[in-house]
Amino acid sequence: MPSWLRPLRIKRADWLIAVSVLISLLLAWLVIVGLDTFQEFARQIGNIGRNGYTLGQAVAYILLTVPRRIYDWFVFAALIGSLLGLGGLAASNELTALRAAGMSKLRISLSAAGTVAVLMACVFVLGETAAPVGEQRAQNIQLALNSGNLGVTQRSGLWAKDGDNIINAKAALAHVVDGRPAVELADVRVFGFNDAGELISFDWAKTATQQRGQWIMQDVRSTRISTGGAHSVTQASRTWKSSLDPEVLQLSVVHPEYLSLADLQRNIDYLRGNKQNPGTYANAFWERALYPLNTLVLVLCALPFAFGALRSGGLGRRLFIGLLLAISWYFLQRAIIGLGTVFGVPPLAANLAPALLLTCAAVWYFRRA
Repeated sequence: MPSWLRPLRIKRADWLIAVSVLISLLLAWLVIVGLDTFQEFARQIGNIGRNGYTLGQAVAYILLTVPRRIYDWFVFAALIGSLLGLGGLAASNELTALRAAGMSKLRISLSAAGTVAVLMACVFVLGETAAPVGEQRAQNIQLALNSGNLGVTQRSGLWAKDGDNIINAKAALAHVVDGRPAVELADVRVFGFNDAGELISFDWAKTATQQRGQWIMQDVRSTRISTGGAHSVTQASRTWKSSLDPEVLQLSVVHPEYLSLADLQRNIDYLRGNKQNPGTYANAFWERALYPLNTLVLVLCALPFAFGALRSGGLGRRLFIGLLLAISWYFLQRAIIGLGTVFGVPPLAANLAPALLLTCAAVWYFRRA
């Protein structure tokens, strides 16, 4: 083995640290995800019987959202589990023995962070595959609860029945208009039928948005079908009389933070192509892309507490410090990203800033140590 790689060689001490951190992390992860899942299940139980909502649908909804909850809560479990794992070694003086044997604080922290990194790779794959798919299907179950004539499929988009019309929109995008959340339908098709079930009209629009209580279609092509043939006209925009409820439609739009990177990029490209601000989706894209980096840096910045503050403290103290750091990190990250959005900072820079601050703090500590 080259000499420059010898410091990174896995030793028995690394396995001791890894097992301690892994057990604590998995326990913390199980408790956090379990509490969150149980709380949501209790809420779903209260909806049973409404619009034909059954216990089976409630259970299916919960199971479909579990992958997303596992992904969302990993950063908190990694932080708390790492502190509990190293804190336990510190309380039993094993951490002191490792330091006496020549292992530096940085080396011990890297052993713990390496365990987190291996799990992080698996969690990131889960967040790009099972979590978005499960969340999409879970949203369909919620749509059935809130609206009996609305449905969404991953390939063909949104479908709805509006009187004698059948509506299909290939995409439903969430964005902000005048500081309030709104839904924009893209690639809209409206099929009109008579009482005999015959197709008598077909309208296509590039987009449809609700403005001041009414729907407005843009780039519209309207076709009327009769015994004499089909006649089409085009309009730049026109009012669309529809009973579609935007608040219900918002349920059909998966929150940007729950989408995969590929889906987020598709929505960003669409909004940019239509000269709209993709800020919400861009922030969600970079937050997801930088999720592994933020998790590892946060763990490295928290581990120094295990060498001092947690040595004489019990389990309760370690949990308290872990929760305090996790909550502080969450609000710091939200504040920096929010300020970046207000002042027009590029989404990449706004989302990278918290990780850079933590990296500087970690470098300063380990250099001093």
